[in-house]
Amino acid sequence: MTRLLLAGLAVVVITPITPAAPAPMAAAPELWRDVEIIRTAHGVPHIRATSLRAGGYGLAWVQCEDYGTRTPMRLLEARGVSAKVLGRQALEANFEALRARARAIDTYHLLDQETRDIYDGFAAGVNRYIELNASEFLPGMPRDFTGYDVAAQHIGDGPPAARVRRFVTTLTATGRPDLATAAFKAGPAGDEPGAGDGADDEVGSNAWAFAPSRTTSGRAILLRNPHLAWNAGYYEAHLTVPGVMDFYGDFRIGGPLIVIGGFNPHLGWSTTNSNSGDLTELYALEEDPADRMRYLLDGASLPVTKETYTVEVKDATGYTRESRDYERTPIGPVVHRTAGKIYIARTAGDNEYRAGEQFLRMMRARSLAEWKDAMRIRALVTSNYTYADRAGNIFYLWNTALPHLPHPAGGDRATPVREMRDLWTRYVPFEALPQLLNPRGGYVHNENDSPHFANFRQGLRLENAFPNIEPPTLRLRSQHALMLIDNDRKFSLEDVVRVKHSYRMILADRVKPDLIRAVAATRPSGETAAALALLRRWNNTAAPDSRGAMLFEIWWTRYAQGQTAARQYAQVWDPRDPMRTPRGLADPARAVDAFTWAIAETKTRHGAFDVAWGDVHRVRRGPVDVPVGGCPGALGCFRVLSYTRDATDGKLVANSGDGWVIAVEFGPTTPRAYSVLAYGQSPNPASPWHADQAEMFARGHMKKVRFTARDIDADTVKRYRPGAPSQ
Repeated sequence: MTRLLLAGLAVVVITPITPAAPAPMAAAPELWRDVEIIRTAHGVPHIRATSLRAGGYGLAWVQCEDYGTRTPMRLLEARGVSAKVLGRQALEANFEALRARARAIDTYHLLDQETRDIYDGFAAGVNRYIELNASEFLPGMPRDFTGYDVAAQHIGDGPPAARVRRFVTTLTATGRPDLATAAFKAGPAGDEPGAGDGADDEVGSNAWAFAPSRTTSGRAILLRNPHLAWNAGYYEAHLTVPGVMDFYGDFRIGGPLIVIGGFNPHLGWSTTNSNSGDLTELYALEEDPADRMRYLLDGASLPVTKETYTVEVKDATGYTRESRDYERTPIGPVVHRTAGKIYIARTAGDNEYRAGEQFLRMMRARSLAEWKDAMRIRALVTSNYTYADRAGNIFYLWNTALPHLPHPAGGDRATPVREMRDLWTRYVPFEALPQLLNPRGGYVHNENDSPHFANFRQGLRLENAFPNIEPPTLRLRSQHALMLIDNDRKFSLEDVVRVKHSYRMILADRVKPDLIRAVAATRPSGETAAALALLRRWNNTAAPDSRGAMLFEIWWTRYAQGQTAARQYAQVWDPRDPMRTPRGLADPARAVDAFTWAIAETKTRHGAFDVAWGDVHRVRRGPVDVPVGGCPGALGCFRVLSYTRDATDGKLVANSGDGWVIAVEFGPTTPRAYSVLAYGQSPNPASPWHADQAEMFARGHMKKVRFTARDIDADTVKRYRPGAPSQ
């Protein structure tokens, strides 16, 4: 999590203030008796535990087994002491962590017992792993982590640092808080580079849910497809505690309840991060003339509190200490001061401590009603949720804790406050958030765009009920999804897996005809004529054997570089025509020049302008080196992949995007599912589960999920008691 380092506050060296940690609640070595790990093909761990505490222990153990020091280091960072190991590079994160950990300690007793159990067990599992594998860690690695350290990772963020910097910079330059530019845009209007074309489309997710009316089996189907960097730590696992929970999905490395998505026998959901609601408002309070550490509100003089945190930092000569003061009010943190004014930022979810508890309740829910009750906790303040269940329900929720504003949205401007009624104090009701239950057409979807287009059959409403809901957006990746699913076709689970791997470049559908006309009008000859003929033959896909896609991408990058959407397209994206825009080329002459350049550039980089996409784009992991299809979302691919150039041979190697994919069909008693984790269960090249899914992923295939005890036992490759004395 990224937390705000508040601007303009003093740095002083004082006595450390570090919250005391509680002692472990039970002897960790004994928990191995209460949990069994069963590894099935590809190393997927199925954790069978007698309690949530033992389940947390087992989950920590397998994360440490597969990811080495990464999970213990996350807890070290959450404790706020990693600068003693990593030096100054961890300094700012440690200050943030100390503040979060203090909040976690203050609120730990308010969490339900089940959440505390899984946190305590997770800490115990990390401790036991360190104890038995000390050689993997630097000397002095703590072995006394507690649930407090785990919970500290779930404390809600304060105001976005970039937004505060913009406000402070403008205020300092002008002295006018009312002149600060608004951060919340009115929507893609063609006045920014790439507006409306998916320029920021490379980090995100895809999610679909189909009602029984849209499936060949008459059962609901859910697709979860996050695409982030291949070091993001998505970790496939299955946690079972009889009578308590039976959940299969992704557990992010570092904790038991971080950004969870997946399914249980009754229901499942996918997150698509993140929606763009405006969750922060800046306010200007009047400083009490008699005391700068007090402010005036509703005629009363109220205190500004000051918190001091100290970090010990490793340096060349040993250790030094640095301390910071942070000022805060019950309304929010102080982000700036001027003569007579105290500026604070009030953010939804700031210091929220129940995110893990909410995820655990979602994982244990048995019906849509129970799942929605968990969502009403409002501890998860962003993200779209796409849901399906065995009762046949599908549901889409634009989830957030949205401030109910008593004033116009301020953007980066500070709203003056004299009375409590001048600022927001409550959230928009859960039921008033954009959401769809069992809509016409039998589908819902989201690909990180606004909620307005989650279903096209329901009738489109572009007006927002609240001013801080994000404006309508539908980028090319989302349009691609709708082309695949907004129809009357009935899908099997296998069809969903196959269609999800669509290689089509929607951008080519929109601009290639204009490019062909522009180049043809120059009466090309020789190599340019041959390249034009290639473009005509190309099927507009980024499939591994596609010839023409490489030339097109290099051309578009040259043509669009540094240009606004209005200078790229003949018609920019229009919410009133959301599925046919953007389209056409705004500057055919520049397009022709870029095409001529791209022919030569493609030859220089890759040896020929008609090189196959898969000859250049590769999945390389361990001994695997295979062609792969998929392209950046800005080109309109649904199978989003980003690449880094290999310095040895210039090939483009997949390192981000599609990586973890799961599709599940909810049967009357047992779910049926497929999954793939491109980068495997472990980043360790020595692990047998490092590269064993890479080729499967590259070919667009997925493995069968083992969910029932019978299927798990039949596919077992290893079973053990984690941390047993014999290990």
